[in-house]
Amino acid sequence: MFDVKITVVRKLSNKDLIDKYGENVEPQCGLFKVGEEFIVKNLQMPEGFCSWAWADIQRDVIVLALGGDIPWVKEKGVTFSSCTDGFRPVIFKLERIKE
Repeated sequence: MFDVKITVVRKLSNKDLIDKYGENVEPQCGLFKVGEEFIVKNLQMPEGFCSWAWADIQRDVIVLALGGDIPWVKEKGVTFSSCTDGFRPVIFKLERIKE
């Protein structure tokens, strides 16, 4: 089994949806910073990682950790995944660590 590095690559904001439907919603997720990295060991959620985001990206982490690849991604051992917060999703780059 391989470790997997998670890197925060983008934080989005659907301000129009927040304005129309949100109540006390920050415009971007405050839990992550772009460039922040986490390491997944033994398929365990990294300390300090958002449990909601983990639930969304865990299946992709498992594929990489078990040596699989995503067919529509050019680079083997890499994929992109995101949390499903419709107001302010966060995009993560997942990379299998081959060491």
